[in-house]
Amino acid sequence: MNSTTLVIMAAGMGSRFGGGIKQLEPMGPNGEIIMDYSIYDAIEAGFNKVVFVTRRDLFDTFKEVIGDRISKVIPVEYAFQELDELPEGFSKPEQRTKPWGTGQAILACKDIVKEPFLVINADDYYGKQAFKLIHDYLVEEHPSDKEFEFCMAGFILGNTLSENGAVTRGVCVMDDCGHLIGVNETGGLVKTATGAAVEDADGKLTAINPESYVSMNMWGFTPDFFNELETGFTTFLSGIKEGDIKSEYLLPSVVDSLIKAGRANVSILETRDKWFGVTYKEDKPLVVQSVNKLISEGKYPAKLYS
Repeated sequence: MNSTTLVIMAAGMGSRFGGGIKQLEPMGPNGEIIMDYSIYDAIEAGFNKVVFVTRRDLFDTFKEVIGDRISKVIPVEYAFQELDELPEGFSKPEQRTKPWGTGQAILACKDIVKEPFLVINADDYYGKQAFKLIHDYLVEEHPSDKEFEFCMAGFILGNTLSENGAVTRGVCVMDDCGHLIGVNETGGLVKTATGAAVEDADGKLTAINPESYVSMNMWGFTPDFFNELETGFTTFLSGIKEGDIKSEYLLPSVVDSLIKAGRANVSILETRDKWFGVTYKEDKPLVVQSVNKLISEGKYPAKLYS
């Protein structure tokens, strides 16, 4: 059996959600959180280990809310993303409070993950299809003339918009072979009566194709990616200007640089499942409603892992 790992990024606090730990908000009928459903789908798809990326100050709460429970059904390990855990020669700027970004979050798993792995956000519901598609991709052989063969779930833009405000999405550009060419980070995306649009500062709407593929930070990687993340993080830190306390080292940027250098293929795997998440506090009732609907449709038992 080919080993595969699910890596869940859960170190953020989610300021737009009101300052609480949005990843640990109960959404299911028995107190299940969004991660519960992602892990359930990952196990069904064939993943056989979970790594939580969190912070040391959240560790006890995290274990109590989900970690100890999940460890009864699948092996669990923890990695920690900390502001002051930097390569030799670098130190955290005194006023820096913002995390270093998703690139550092995954780099924190370097000594734990030795097999192909899937990366997801803790506060996003992705649906069952993408887990199966990425798992199967990771365990297959992919003959290639490139150094890296990665994949990502390509969500349909119209299936990822919030009812409660504008969102930012990575709109994908791909070639004729279904490989990712680039990701255009697009802010101000809103749902409209005809599909989707970009809203500017003056409230003007410019229509955008709701069938566009977008990245929801659901990536399939191989463990050789860690060396690139490590090298790239040092380069990123070296390039930060004095006084900059907000720049982040982001996974899409690292992947984009490998694509543009001709070193990586990234296959876009289309999923038609509807994404939902808790970008805003007002999103929670819709998430709860969506979970209950999925249960009534028989996609999940009322009590997971029972």
